[in-house]
Amino acid sequence: MVKIVIDGIEREVPEQSTLLEGIESLGIEVPRFCFHKRLSIAGNCRMCLVEIRSSSAKLVPSCAMRFHDLSPGLDGKAPEIFTNTLMVKKAREGVMEFLLINHPLDCPICDQGGECDLQDQAMAFGMDKSRYSERKRAVEDKNVGPLVKTVMTRCIHCTRCVRFMNEVAGISELGLIGRGEDAEITTYLEKAMASELQGNVIDLCPVGALTSKPSSLQARPWELNKTDTIDVMDAVGSAIRVETFGSEVIRIVPRTNENVNEEWISDKTRFIFDGLRTQRLDHPYIRKQGKLVLATWKEAFLVISEKIDSLDSSKIGAIAGDLASVEEMYAMKQLMKMLGSKNMDCREQQSALDPALGRSSYLFNSTISGIEESEFLLLVGTNPRKEAAVLNTRIRKRWITGKLEIMLVGENADLTYDYHHLGLGPDSIQKVVDHLLIRRKNPMIIVGQGALNREDGAAILSSLAQIAQSFGVVTDRWNGFNILHTAAGRVGGLDLDFVPGKGGHNREQMLEDSEILFLLAADEVDIMKRRSGLTVYIGSHGDVGAHHADIILPGAAYTEKSGTWVNTEGRVQMSKRACLVPGDAREDWAILRALSEALGKTLPFNSLQQLRLALYNEYPHFSDIDKITYSDNTGINALALRKYQPLSKSVFKPHVEDFYFTNPIARSSSIMASCSLSAQGTSTEIEK
Repeated sequence: MVKIVIDGIEREVPEQSTLLEGIESLGIEVPRFCFHKRLSIAGNCRMCLVEIRSSSAKLVPSCAMRFHDLSPGLDGKAPEIFTNTLMVKKAREGVMEFLLINHPLDCPICDQGGECDLQDQAMAFGMDKSRYSERKRAVEDKNVGPLVKTVMTRCIHCTRCVRFMNEVAGISELGLIGRGEDAEITTYLEKAMASELQGNVIDLCPVGALTSKPSSLQARPWELNKTDTIDVMDAVGSAIRVETFGSEVIRIVPRTNENVNEEWISDKTRFIFDGLRTQRLDHPYIRKQGKLVLATWKEAFLVISEKIDSLDSSKIGAIAGDLASVEEMYAMKQLMKMLGSKNMDCREQQSALDPALGRSSYLFNSTISGIEESEFLLLVGTNPRKEAAVLNTRIRKRWITGKLEIMLVGENADLTYDYHHLGLGPDSIQKVVDHLLIRRKNPMIIVGQGALNREDGAAILSSLAQIAQSFGVVTDRWNGFNILHTAAGRVGGLDLDFVPGKGGHNREQMLEDSEILFLLAADEVDIMKRRSGLTVYIGSHGDVGAHHADIILPGAAYTEKSGTWVNTEGRVQMSKRACLVPGDAREDWAILRALSEALGKTLPFNSLQQLRLALYNEYPHFSDIDKITYSDNTGINALALRKYQPLSKSVFKPHVEDFYFTNPIARSSSIMASCSLSAQGTSTEIEK
């Protein structure tokens, strides 16, 4: 800490912080356009000027100078900084006047209107007239893809978008060409952007030069109802805000959560909203003579009841899907118990995960923010850029510092950072041992679903657990053994033990043998294995599960219900309802409660609050919202002790083939379809 005098008051501030950050930490507002705390310093807008008085008075950009760079004041006293003098005021007015020389006066038709930094700062720090009467310049708009709309005449060349794409997204897709009034921000040869994070430039743009193309001219910011919730497009659990206009979701934007997503979200998270209103299931259906026909809830429940009454409990099964929340899985598990069935599963096909071993055997134990403490990373059977795009930015953030060595066993893909490729299959895993012999701080292993969902998945997991124990990946103070999940509902299901009981059937066996099978938002199943029996689909979209179902019970999407989810690191999160379900659909837990009554096995709760009270009594850690319940290393020890057959020589296959089509909502989205087509055949370049 150093002593400094700011606006006549002596303060203590961190020596390494910039003047802007130090001043704002004291509650004093400093205008800026180019500065962003997560990006490198550009210092090119000059809006953040402050006055420094040491040996002489001068103006400096507060974003580009740190406190330890200041010269001592007169007579060796602490240097003085002023943010509100006449010199500062006139300088800021002059900068704003220059910025507005060519900026078009189209605020009434600009999507940024109402939340525009330029508008706000022109009012607060600008002047009420301009001395320039020359013609404004015009810049041709660029077509950079289906997501980002460009009106480049509005651009003030702050270069936030350029720095984000280079530094955070890791793809050099935007740049500044030309000089002076001919300067323009554009893509290379005006190609479309291909990054999975490109939508974040919309939030970063301080003017209306980059806005959301799918949301263009839909509504004004002040007309939208805003709901803070969480994302379920992957297992990261990014903090988001869902904005609705009437009954429709118009926009999804990020919220800051330093422990999870910082302030970034993926394009799938941001632009999925049109999939929430298409291909929706809004009424119950019953299959008659090979065709699905409209039915009432009572009729659908009656068919299920008649079928179950004639069955042995061993012929009843339930599969929970990727987007199922904890509440509905808990209700389904309780119903299956009352029916006497042990046939239930929430895992993927051939999954090696077993919650009986302990929670640490299936969690991202080092936590997402813990990536920034590691000096060695081994990726096995995973492509985090496609499977968890926001988590991948943490890996790149650590790699940029030069303190992280990365090795990969699996698909040789562009991950936006350099790595040493050890091989394509599990036979290459032992090669990492020579590198781990060199002790590094907090080594990590990240195991992807591509390594787990195969015949030798359990053997791979066991061998990695043995390596982790032998080479300091798992110690008393550090647990670097991590499972990277791709489904938002998976960890919650494992925490609930939504897996086959003793003698129960797993996913594959249920598909083949069950006379009645409940699919709880389960679409990622090999439904062609099911040859006979009654299939009941409970979900929100007409996807694979609904197409092959005999009875459809329409449920709620994640924006239409309050639910609990557990992300890949074991953090319990709760979503909030942003809009109502369409038509005659119902929340999933309520469907199961009504079904249980029709079956004569009434569940012991009548409201969501009662359900959660029962859930918390049985599984207390679900009540610790936004917290990670500590889990010891017993699960990893149990994995290491298991003995399996030798590892296969078959290569790891990518778990996510198309980033934009990973769940029913995404497959229903025309925006995601456009992104998928745009991304095909696009090559990118790694930038450090």
